[in-house]
Amino acid sequence: MANTLRRLVNTTTYKLLQNKLETWYKEYHINSCDQNLNRCCELIELTSKVQAELFTILSLAASEGGVYSGVDTIKSRFLPWLGSSFTVITSGVTSDISFNLLQESAEKDRKLRKLATFHEQEMLELETELNTTRRQLGTIKQELAEAHLELDDTQNKSAATFLVTEDEIVQLRAEIAGRRSPISISPVTNRSPTYGKLTSASRHARLVSRFNDLYANERLNTQNLLRRYVDDLEMVQRIIFIATAEAFQAAKMAFRQFKLRVRKTLSPSHLGPESLDETVMNYIIRNLDLYDVQSSINDVIRSMSVNPKISFPPEVDFILISSFIRDVCRVAFALQTLEPPLDIAFMSDGELFNENKYRRSYDSDFTAPLVVYHIWPALMENDTVVAKGEAFTKRGALWSPSKSRSRSSSPIRSRSSSPIRALSSRSRSPSPIRRSISPRH
Repeated sequence: MANTLRRLVNTTTYKLLQNKLETWYKEYHINSCDQNLNRCCELIELTSKVQAELFTILSLAASEGGVYSGVDTIKSRFLPWLGSSFTVITSGVTSDISFNLLQESAEKDRKLRKLATFHEQEMLELETELNTTRRQLGTIKQELAEAHLELDDTQNKSAATFLVTEDEIVQLRAEIAGRRSPISISPVTNRSPTYGKLTSASRHARLVSRFNDLYANERLNTQNLLRRYVDDLEMVQRIIFIATAEAFQAAKMAFRQFKLRVRKTLSPSHLGPESLDETVMNYIIRNLDLYDVQSSINDVIRSMSVNPKISFPPEVDFILISSFIRDVCRVAFALQTLEPPLDIAFMSDGELFNENKYRRSYDSDFTAPLVVYHIWPALMENDTVVAKGEAFTKRGALWSPSKSRSRSSSPIRSRSSSPIRALSSRSRSPSPIRRSISPRH
């Protein structure tokens, strides 16, 4: 026994256990779960070795005392300790059963780890499929937007073709009528009515009707679209009105440039009997689909982006209403081919309300004499009102402090294939709302 006790003292096992406990205590919070479990298992192994040595010393000490010596100590101290510390080990549980239980527990742990690994793999696969589906959905949305733009172009071209066809029918009827009753030829000009003059009345009625449709249908659809992003109804109506005014300005500019190009091209080979201006106008009427409407849309969006009277959330773009701008530009361009051409009326905020030009909006003050802002322009033929516009009137509103509206970033962005794609922006300084609007002529 003395040798065993000496060996236990010389190995300083308890000092080693104490040092390991202190080290583990200091590093417990920075260790991983596996590291802490390894430390604990290591200490249990050392403790079991020490217990084995102590049980050896206990057995030797009891044998040295004889048969009956030490019995009281074992009864009073050792047996109660065994009863409180090893209650699991009963007469029905052997070491083999304990080993089987440990084995089953380890097997369950392995199964749980496998299930966790399998679950993680399934989650990764599902996440990959979800990302793929999202990309496909984004592609489909982009293709749908492009298809919508192509459909608008096709419809506009079909409408232009229909106009030309109908105009040709009118001309054919006029020629048939001319054969039945000869048309009197002016002795001064010695020319028959041109294609543009023959179709002017039907085109006039059709384009005025289309202008009214823009007000009744496309304007309201665009207003509903903008209300998803802008809560202020006044701002939405201002955006639509300014888009309409800018579209007329851009279309008139494009018409003048297009007319100059056609005149320059046809003048060297022109022989008559029509005048050069009539030939140019007939060519434009028959080829309205050659109008580069996208260039006008870009000009309108650029002008709107620097207009201090309107604002837009920075996460969206004025290109959102490009379909509406496209329709207005096409109508405005075609209105320039009439004789005389039709244009929107000059207007400004704060002008006297004119019953002949405008209707009051439903929420207006019907006794107010001044226009706060315009909702839709009036269509004019020289000084004659062809189609009424709409305006908002409110007594005393123009003298109340105006609210300053601005956006952190301007909606100027380069055009892309998708109408809602995020594009580059630049800053714009805020400016008062109540400045006048007037289409440029």
